[in-house]
Amino acid sequence: MINDNLIAVSILDSLNMLAGGLFLLTAFGIVATRQAKGTLTLFITQSLLLAVSAFLLGLRHSSLHLYGVALVNVVAKAILIPWVLRKTVHEEVYTRREIDQVLNIPSSLLISLALVIIAYFLTIPLQQAIAVEFRGPNIPIGFAVLFLGAYTLAVRREAVPLLIGLLAMENGAFFAGISLARTLPLLVELAIATDGLIIVFITGVLIRAVHQHIGTTEVGAMARLKERTTDEALEETGQ
Repeated sequence: MINDNLIAVSILDSLNMLAGGLFLLTAFGIVATRQAKGTLTLFITQSLLLAVSAFLLGLRHSSLHLYGVALVNVVAKAILIPWVLRKTVHEEVYTRREIDQVLNIPSSLLISLALVIIAYFLTIPLQQAIAVEFRGPNIPIGFAVLFLGAYTLAVRREAVPLLIGLLAMENGAFFAGISLARTLPLLVELAIATDGLIIVFITGVLIRAVHQHIGTTEVGAMARLKERTTDEALEETGQ
């Protein structure tokens, strides 16, 4: 009986490690993908893998709270958030290629790899400070995805990929958190998911309005438009 339990635990840990590896790969994909539609698809996949990890940890530790976290992530992040974005953001944003970014893809991937290594070494003291039962791949992988999401915010210039980067940061934080806070109340998760939906809805409406008025969602273009508007106002004042 004990051997059977050990085998089951080993299988669950291996499956969770596999889910974590794929979860990290989706973060690399978000950094490397040039199309807004592709980044959204990768975010959906990432959210599903987060739910899988929460479900596996729920089985591993018999935690009903983690089952709830898995369900909320599937409904909110894999279904509702993509639906809200598709309804509020103009279809042209998803169909055209998102080419403009600060660094090229090879350089971004090299920097992303360095960030993952940094995240691994930064989490070693944390892993050593917590109990053995809380240790696992979730903490270093979660921090790595958090860093990659922040890097996405730094290098992307289109509004939708910027939003996906922010949501990826949240996924990374949750991926690390579910291994530490296994008794997280479901109401807290629901509140966070609701706030995320509201933010996505408002951002989507703003992106659609900006696209209709100036024909682009590039952050740099909007900044240049603001500068031109300010200059024109100054010229009119001078006249």
